[in-house]
Amino acid sequence: MIANATQAPQALPGTAAPQVATAAVAATAAPGMTGAKAQAVTDPSAAQDRFLKLLVAQLNNQDPMNPLDNAQMTSQIAQINTVTGIQQLNQTMQRMAAQFDALQVMQGAALVGRSVMTEGSALSMAGKTGQGGFDLAQAATGVKVEIMTAGGQVLDSMDLGAQDAGRHEFSWDASHYAGATDGLQFRVTAANGAGALDATALSLSKISAVGAENGQLVLTLANGKNIGYSQIEALL
Repeated sequence: MIANATQAPQALPGTAAPQVATAAVAATAAPGMTGAKAQAVTDPSAAQDRFLKLLVAQLNNQDPMNPLDNAQMTSQIAQINTVTGIQQLNQTMQRMAAQFDALQVMQGAALVGRSVMTEGSALSMAGKTGQGGFDLAQAATGVKVEIMTAGGQVLDSMDLGAQDAGRHEFSWDASHYAGATDGLQFRVTAANGAGALDATALSLSKISAVGAENGQLVLTLANGKNIGYSQIEALL
């Protein structure tokens, strides 16, 4: 029997038939397809329909002297069922991920307007008061905060004295400063006796918007910086 142009190629005598299931799987991964075509290709029901058509074509064109046995047919049906199940699982997980992103954004909306501390040295200005913070790995006998311009010029310094280990905040009175406050920075130095200690500068800012990217909650700060939720050191 000669197969017509719309049917699958005839199986050669003596060869096993798993090529049909393989062809059905390959069809679901055809590159370069977008939009409605890609959706039709990856749809589990459509893939199963294509498989059944290929299987019927193979049965119609098999070698009468070497027909497809029951074990081969059962194997092919098991393969397509496995592929279909995986595709359905992937689609379910994609829908769950989209719902999780939406839920994160809804919950994150409650953070809009809240102040947070993130790692950084930008000085937050509220009127004539500059604010910032820092983390100390261990207790310090002396801590100094320097206020600087964006170019690194020191404008003022504050001696905060001895400080315990942990997180601290500070305020700087800018009423005596007549220059532009945009871009002001601060630097924290800490010491324990004659030895220097690690001090992590923390910048204060407000959350102005929330969104989701790659399954992660993204916060937009008032200073224009985008951060992940895990980058928040403190929520005020």
